[in-house]
Amino acid sequence: MRFFSDNAAPVHPKVWEAMRGADSLDTAYDGDRWSARLDAAFSAVFGRECRAMAVTTGTAANALACAAMAEGHQGILCHEEAHIEMDEAGAPGFYAGGAKLMLLPGAGAKIAPETIAARLDAIRPDVHQVQAAGISITNATEYGLVYSADEVAGIAALAKAGGLKLHMDGARFANAAARLDGDARAVTEGVDLLSFGCVKNGGMSAEALVFFDTDLYAATDYRRKRAGHLLSKGRYLAAQILAMLEDDLWLENARTANAAAAMLGAAAGGRLLYPVEANEIFLKLSAEEAAGLRNRGFDFYDWGPFSEEGGAARLVTSWQHEAADVQPLADAIAAL
Repeated sequence: MRFFSDNAAPVHPKVWEAMRGADSLDTAYDGDRWSARLDAAFSAVFGRECRAMAVTTGTAANALACAAMAEGHQGILCHEEAHIEMDEAGAPGFYAGGAKLMLLPGAGAKIAPETIAARLDAIRPDVHQVQAAGISITNATEYGLVYSADEVAGIAALAKAGGLKLHMDGARFANAAARLDGDARAVTEGVDLLSFGCVKNGGMSAEALVFFDTDLYAATDYRRKRAGHLLSKGRYLAAQILAMLEDDLWLENARTANAAAAMLGAAAGGRLLYPVEANEIFLKLSAEEAAGLRNRGFDFYDWGPFSEEGGAARLVTSWQHEAADVQPLADAIAAL
């Protein structure tokens, strides 16, 4: 009964099968027949030409994307609670040679076009201030909220008008797309780079960096090698990703996780801190209530310290959580 993180979920059986299927002699690095299929597979998912490369972590995908957007003297606009700011130990700046993350506020870890525009307007166009070169948004956000296609299009239009690149951190992109009826193309229109998460969605050790601006691929290929993320047996990464894309397993898994989260959200009612739009639930609890749930075998993260006023918890569902798995927790939360 663990609801810590979808990172902790098991590997989907079809992913294991795909890795076993790739367990044969083939060309090293990414010259194998599995890696050669990535571009076409992602182009089919998004309905337009794109390039894709496999890496081993979401941090690597995000940091390589930042390096593709900005040089060391430039900046990348993102939310002040974005994963690239809070949870990647400075990797984006490290990969991008010192590029600065330029932090913006926004409810539910979303940033709005007007907030971006105001920050850009405040930057003097001279050598004494860091000039923005890119924007990074997270979909679904760190609080489980989903950018709609229109919201992404609004930010994309602003980026294009300002000559900026747009990156989407899609560690939970599948959950966002599932929320939006699986329309992967619509929710990425105008995006230049996408970190396409697999590990949180049933993968083992593979993430994808998808380039809609294919001109950014060539230099990133060298950066991936230099950063130590070009695996000699890259076919095992590519096989995992292809298994996720085949027959829309990535969407099926995300829909299962989202449905489980919706059950918990309905049980939480007025305790919810944010609407449940993907597979994360944030709810108000007292320390005693949290302890009581844990004593009954339910595990989750405390979201900040508890005080006399109470506290909060984060629960995350995954592809393995069917309705029967979450019903006991939903009943326990409803009974608080």
